[in-house]
Amino acid sequence: MKHKAGFVNIIGSPNVGKSTLMNNLVGERLSIITSKAQTTRHRIMGIVNGEDFQIVYSDTPGMLDPKYKLHEGMMKFVGSAFVDADVMIFVTDMEETAEKQAHALARINKLEVPVIVLLNKIDLATQEAVEERLLYWQKHVPKAKVAPISALHKYNVNELLEYIIKQLPESEPFFPKDELTDKPMRFFVSEIVREKILTRYKQEIPYSCEVLVTEYIEELKIVRIRTEIIVDRDSQKAIMIGHQGKALKSVGTEARKDLEKFIGKKVFLELYVKVDKNWRNDSSKLKKYGYFSD
Repeated sequence: MKHKAGFVNIIGSPNVGKSTLMNNLVGERLSIITSKAQTTRHRIMGIVNGEDFQIVYSDTPGMLDPKYKLHEGMMKFVGSAFVDADVMIFVTDMEETAEKQAHALARINKLEVPVIVLLNKIDLATQEAVEERLLYWQKHVPKAKVAPISALHKYNVNELLEYIIKQLPESEPFFPKDELTDKPMRFFVSEIVREKILTRYKQEIPYSCEVLVTEYIEELKIVRIRTEIIVDRDSQKAIMIGHQGKALKSVGTEARKDLEKFIGKKVFLELYVKVDKNWRNDSSKLKKYGYFSD
């Protein structure tokens, strides 16, 4: 049997369950997950290998109308998913309408690769409502395979994997068979810290933050990590640190626990908060933080 391989790119609105789906398909927790919109900011690849196939999944930021240059950078990652997809997955839920993503659907309907529309969160609806929405999405994306799933409860996820493998083109692997992702460890450290910030703080604070890993030293029994949490304003720095540093300490404790599970070693984690004014609207700063390339 000839080897099959391809890029399977996952797109959709914020908070429809793309990251939960990606993690379940890959079998590892690569994408951070919170109840807040715009949790995913980068395009994150997860690689699944079989004896005769390799699937390169991509989780992407939720599609939105940009308010900051940061959002423009995030939407560039979504745009790249349209360019190299061998299979495109569009995730929606029981509440979303086609009008909300009319621009994206126009692009999806022009694709010449297999398209899968996944109606997620069906565990929150009646069977009658699910059947109605499946017909609705089949009408709006007529060439697609439309299927119901519950990414949270892994309903239909195994069947989805089998279908994806059938759609892959014949190809040699794009990555070594022992690789899980295209991202370095420092990226996942910053994402885990950012997840704790999203969970811990309210309103604008989480969206004003970027996390940089400035030091990653792996020793025999421990990994020493130093990170900088970048915020927009001095007032945000004060909130981030909290009274007597308790808020920042809480973030550090929770992040360290998850990092030890992810890395498989003891972790010594240092967090510092730094103000970089207007970083979300500064192209040169966004390049430094990995949202735009030269």
